Amino acid sequence: MNKTKVDDFLIEMITPKVKEIEEKFGNNQALSQDDINTLLLKSQYNHINHLDQKLDEVTADVSSLKTDFKLLETTVNKRFEVFEQRFETFEQRFETFEQKIDATIQKALNKNMMLLIGAVGLFVTISKIIDKF
Repeated sequence: MNKTKVDDFLIEMITPKVKEIEEKFGNNQALSQDDINTLLLKSQYNHINHLDQKLDEVTADVSSLKTDFKLLETTVNKRFEVFEQRFETFEQRFETFEQKIDATIQKALNKNMMLLIGAVGLFVTISKIIDKF
């Protein structure tokens, strides 16, 4: 954690008093209200330091998540582009296949029509020959 001048100043200011209080407490002497207030101040300062550290961690995590999200977004976009290209290729192949089927059906219809016309012509010709006899 990066300490500011104010952080350093506060710690330096109360450290000697905290040491006196710790000695006093270690000798089983009663603590004054000022002693208790100084300990509370140190406790609050430590709490604020802890919160600052956690805030720095959360900020770093959020920054990392932003980076991860950008990477994920890039990856998803690339995969989507590949999917789009594959779909377009499939669509083109399907259209080509559809055209081939249409052409095959058309050829079959043409062939069947020619056979039908030929059969009708042959039938009419045979009918005419039979009528002449």
